[in-house]
Amino acid sequence: MALKSIGAGNRMSEAVIHGNMIYLSGYVADKTVGKSVKEQTQDILAQIDATLKEAGTDKTKVVKANIWLTDIKTWGQMNEAWDAWVVPGQTPARATVESKLAGPGLDVEIMVEAAL
Repeated sequence: MALKSIGAGNRMSEAVIHGNMIYLSGYVADKTVGKSVKEQTQDILAQIDATLKEAGTDKTKVVKANIWLTDIKTWGQMNEAWDAWVVPGQTPARATVESKLAGPGLDVEIMVEAAL
């Protein structure tokens, strides 16, 4: 079965489609670097929505999410944005952990897998 990449670069792709699944790379804030965790989460979820749409799917088909926070104490802020984004009754499996991230001002990273 062939792989299809979305946003393929030299180091990685934004997402890869295999069979009836899409696997997104970890997304970080684009327009909200250095802003609140809630704002960064909203920014990231909008990016995820756009990539899922490009692949012909949407957030209702997300089956798994991994979330990294630079400070687990900001879990509530992240969840405010997350809870507003997910569809009640269709929430994916999810793990959230504390970790250092790739650059200054980046406080949230989200990676999802979704059905097509």
